[in-house]
Amino acid sequence: MYKKCLILFISICMLFSLTSCMNSSSKDSSSGKIKVVVSFNAMKEFAYAIGKDKINIINMTPNGTEPHDFEPKTRDIEALVDANVFIYNGLGMESWTSKTLKAIDNRKLIIVEASKGAHIIKNTNSDEIKDHGEYDPHLWISLKGAEVEAKNIKNAFVKADSKNKSFYEKNYNTFKNQLDELYNSYSEKFKTTKNKNFVTGHAAFAYLCRDFSLNQQSVEDVFAEGEPSTRRLSELTDFCKKNKVKTVFVEDMVSPKVSNTLAKEVGAKVEKIYTIESKEDGKNYIEAMKANLEMIYDSLK
Repeated sequence: MYKKCLILFISICMLFSLTSCMNSSSKDSSSGKIKVVVSFNAMKEFAYAIGKDKINIINMTPNGTEPHDFEPKTRDIEALVDANVFIYNGLGMESWTSKTLKAIDNRKLIIVEASKGAHIIKNTNSDEIKDHGEYDPHLWISLKGAEVEAKNIKNAFVKADSKNKSFYEKNYNTFKNQLDELYNSYSEKFKTTKNKNFVTGHAAFAYLCRDFSLNQQSVEDVFAEGEPSTRRLSELTDFCKKNKVKTVFVEDMVSPKVSNTLAKEVGAKVEKIYTIESKEDGKNYIEAMKANLEMIYDSLK
């Protein structure tokens, strides 16, 4: 934690020497598009769904990098100096935002905390709360949560580029309709399953569970830090056997070692599930969420 803070402090100090030479502009000078900086892939998915070809997007977190652990370097922070819109999830997902935003000189920057106004789930792990805050940040892994975040993003684009308001409104409504159709389809499917329990690598799916009245059990907690105790692994083994769990889901950026061991112990298969924290298998948000819901549904039958 100390090392991360030191790196961020040095990056911010270096940035001060650059901001005096750069001015905020209302549009990307090379294309006439609004310049949008996002904190990680899920925010990029929502931004593109609404902004499409009228925005240029810079994603601060490289694909394959765990956003929970990401700390911006000088080149990442520089992107904010002449950006029009900055989008981040909030809820402790990006611990670096407060210090970074205070350090830059960009009075025209529209800052979007995409989770603002959502019904939030609290984290119950006291150790994680000390380091990351009291909330579960994984709002985007929920079709209802995505709707809230997309609306906040749409409003920011309208503010930044009001003459194209109808364009952003149309794209938002199209995206919202896609979310609603997917939600309605799987809401009916999950009502037909008596089993509501599934097991994941880390506890990223609480909002999805709330959408469909499901229950997740996980190898690691909300922020995927550390490995489970022997007692916890024993509890998970008993849970899987009692509930006849046939699939243990794993995520790209969480070590599958314990999940593989658990699956072998209970005779379950291992399947990859998408957290959308990074671009995976070329899927957009709707495609990834549909795949998630179908895999979970199949595992409950």
